[in-house]
Amino acid sequence: MKIEGSVALVTGGNRGIGQGFVEELLEQGAAHVYICSRTLADGEALAARDPARLTAIELDVTREDQVAAAAARCTDVNLLVNNAGSYGMTTLMTAPDLGALRTEIETNCIAMISMVRAFAPALKANGGGAVVNVLSAGAIVAVPVMGGYSPSKFAARAASTCLRAELAPQGTHVAALIVGSVDTRMSEHITGRVKATPRDIARAGIIAVRHNIDEHDTDPHAIEVRAFTARDPHGLAASMAKPFLPA
Repeated sequence: MKIEGSVALVTGGNRGIGQGFVEELLEQGAAHVYICSRTLADGEALAARDPARLTAIELDVTREDQVAAAAARCTDVNLLVNNAGSYGMTTLMTAPDLGALRTEIETNCIAMISMVRAFAPALKANGGGAVVNVLSAGAIVAVPVMGGYSPSKFAARAASTCLRAELAPQGTHVAALIVGSVDTRMSEHITGRVKATPRDIARAGIIAVRHNIDEHDTDPHAIEVRAFTARDPHGLAASMAKPFLPA
């Protein structure tokens, strides 16, 4: 689909990759972008840059009432960017309870599906459009130190495939982005690696939208992980498990 003249809604749009999408969509000719954030003031600060083309929306993607309200308000959307995410920075066995796991699965997978279900009628009414699901390299290789995050992204990747099939008859394309190392707050604990910028990821996502790419590796780290997975899956699994081995 064309970006020029499109109307997009970006969840988690007030910072990081979400903000990168907002900025890149404007630069590439989107007519309007809805910036969704859990705290309205955070979105309004970014929307103030271009009030004619940006609108801030208060949206916690895990709250079905707010999702429904956003869908009822933003009926002109033809591009949905599911970027909002959660990373608990725990492991499955060392976390004190399953709270972080539940939050990650709820936010990263179930809420993503909820958003697509809510906005599918608008997308259909506006010519089909597209959905962009921002995933992770942790969706193609299990990363034990990522606790519930990696399993939640695996689930979101599978859900993206299912949604793509279900929405194809109405002309809606679903693109899944495999994202590696990015210079955001979520990955500030990762050192020793060159990181892509949020705008880099957004540009890659827009390429996927323009060219109807189903699954797109957005940056050098994601490409490296994909290649390693194909070349030596057992070696990759062993390297992922190394932090848990005795010194």
